[in-house]
Amino acid sequence: MKEMLTGGPLDVLTGDYLAELTMLILGRDRLKDPRYGYAKTFLRQLEEGLGLAQERGVRIVANAGGLNPAGLADAVRELSVRVGVPVRVGWVEGDALPLPEGALTANAYTGGSGIAECLRGGADVVVTGRVTDAALVTGPAAWHYGWGPEDLDQLAGAVVAGHVLECGTQATGGNYSFFAGHDVRRPGFPLAEVHADGSCVITKHPGTGGVVDVGTVTAQLLYETGGARYAGPDVTARLDTVRLEADGRDRVRISGVRGEAPPPELKAGVTRIGGWRNEVVFVLTGLDIEAKAALVRAQVEDAFGKAGPRDVRWDLVRTDRADAGSEECASALLRLVVRDADPEAVGRVVSGAAIELALGSYPGFHVTAPPGKGAPYGVFEAVGVERGRVVQTAVLPDGERVLVPSEVVRTRGLEVVAEPVLPEPLSWSAGGGATRRAPLGSVAGA
Repeated sequence: MKEMLTGGPLDVLTGDYLAELTMLILGRDRLKDPRYGYAKTFLRQLEEGLGLAQERGVRIVANAGGLNPAGLADAVRELSVRVGVPVRVGWVEGDALPLPEGALTANAYTGGSGIAECLRGGADVVVTGRVTDAALVTGPAAWHYGWGPEDLDQLAGAVVAGHVLECGTQATGGNYSFFAGHDVRRPGFPLAEVHADGSCVITKHPGTGGVVDVGTVTAQLLYETGGARYAGPDVTARLDTVRLEADGRDRVRISGVRGEAPPPELKAGVTRIGGWRNEVVFVLTGLDIEAKAALVRAQVEDAFGKAGPRDVRWDLVRTDRADAGSEECASALLRLVVRDADPEAVGRVVSGAAIELALGSYPGFHVTAPPGKGAPYGVFEAVGVERGRVVQTAVLPDGERVLVPSEVVRTRGLEVVAEPVLPEPLSWSAGGGATRRAPLGSVAGA
């Protein structure tokens, strides 16, 4: 936060704190104390960033409210008093849904309209629950330019900008297949210059690490997309209309994005505790790797007997190589992962079966770490929910509550877009030129 506020000019600083796993973590957090259920890291960052933002006139918009945006708004106000920086705080709620049986959390992915209402109401800081990642950009852009729900092309452009920003440094060289030749030791965070027509320029603050080029932006643009229609609560963005072009050093212009009416249902995420799991990794060294793996597998499963876990999975990872120069390079890994609804079935039963074999199994028996008692694991499920069941409420700094229905004038189903016509593949006739074998990754990012 401090880096973004001090590195150059900003109008709005956005923060995405909610991965799918985060909602489950916050759900468990709130079970322990109902005052929580929000991302506390936001407050730690805000402590040094709030004064800087106020000095520079920067609005802050974050989905760090998680399951308790009202609680986070209270905490932000308490923080502002403690650091002596008065701020006007708004929050958006209404994404929480009735819990299905056995669920820990259930939340609809809502759009940017509630954020726009809070900003129109004068908020310096806006915190939300489970809005879409892109809503952190569409909301401020709609507020700034006065877009309405029928400005689909503009909203779609902002969705694409938000999608590029949502994973932070993945747009500036992080996790990038062609990272060689770029300084990505500490890539800077991306920012978007959003224009009134919905087009934008993706860039970063001067002097920060990493790189912004058509390649890095393309890599992030394709992240977590499943087709040409990228659906959201406010608009469906047509990714097959996106145009990218270099606009100077560390600047990429995004334009041409067309928007369509959003789908009739909203996406919702449901999390639950799926059960308990444990893991043991056996190290197999030298000759007869397959036979050693078969032996220890048979021994462990025999030791489980009828009290063993419901789900047992074995994976042999051949990290060994012939004529190795070290024991490590001569070793393969045999991974055992077990799951069960009963914590007892993945606890002592598993650790005992694994460790008690140490002197009676394959030669050189050892594991990477002693097995523990087992731990709970979470399950995330995406479902559809009728728009009429979800009504956002924007709570303005003065306490006024503004209802923001999720229903829109028109919707459109997500028909599959026809595959584009591709160029004819290159043909290599005998003697038609020199060729060489090369890894696909040398020419195609993955």
